[in-house]
Amino acid sequence: MKKKDRKKTFAETVARIIFLICAVVSILAVVSITFYMIKNGLPAFQKVGLKEILFETQWMPTAKEPMFGIAFVILTSLVGTFAAILFGVPIALLTAVFLVEVAPKKLAAVVKPAVELLAGIPSVIYGLLGIMILNPIMYQIELAIFKNSTTHQFTGGSNLLSAVIVLTIMILPTVITMTESALRAVPASMKAASLALGATKIQTVFRVLIPAAKSGIATAIVLGTGRAVGEAMAITLVAGSSVNVPLPFNSVRFLTSAIVSEMGYSEGTHRQVLFSIGLVLFAMIMILNYLLMVARKKGGTYDAGK
Repeated sequence: MKKKDRKKTFAETVARIIFLICAVVSILAVVSITFYMIKNGLPAFQKVGLKEILFETQWMPTAKEPMFGIAFVILTSLVGTFAAILFGVPIALLTAVFLVEVAPKKLAAVVKPAVELLAGIPSVIYGLLGIMILNPIMYQIELAIFKNSTTHQFTGGSNLLSAVIVLTIMILPTVITMTESALRAVPASMKAASLALGATKIQTVFRVLIPAAKSGIATAIVLGTGRAVGEAMAITLVAGSSVNVPLPFNSVRFLTSAIVSEMGYSEGTHRQVLFSIGLVLFAMIMILNYLLMVARKKGGTYDAGK
């Protein structure tokens, strides 16, 4: 074997070993986190009871007779995430279509970096902006709607609606960027064929390009959902952090904010239940990752058979 070939073989062997080590470390990290969460999350379910934690609505961990129901907290996370996706995905999809099909190159060159910049802003900044700008606006709306109410508990603008708006803004960069990539990956021949058959540009976008890029768009939505589910600091600042029914103008608490708010001073069973909340959140993230894998397995960015 020539010296040059030996060097090439050695380099490939070293690279293969490095890749293997990285893969093993990643797998061990996931297994370790899973084991740790199960080990620390299950004792509370055994001690307090699965039914009481998951399906009861009263959260009073420091009371003389403590109650650890997180049903409203779970429901708030689900409702808030769903609402953020419901509002955010159409905006993100139309923005991606604008960047790919409508915007002039000079304008797209300005809009795209601005969108990407949103992803780099720390979440605590979103929370601070929410407190300073969004919450006062929400409070004025709340005063106008419930001015004659004798039962409504005013939140000062820190409510579910504020949290949904912040989450919507935070998921936009992820969904826009990935949707744009999916649309650009659709073969130009599909667009040309649609236009040649007499379809308008709008018809081509919504009946050809978007359906062809559905796998990539689904992946973007799942990743955006993961960002919304896992967000903590921003919603802790703007949501009010009270355990209530997840109605638009109620102060609410998400799973992540429940852990952030109380982990610092919790102890005993209270602390164990917080780990159980983390386990519930971890299970939700794992389900989202599974959905992402399913979306990817459907084949590429577009369906070549259609």
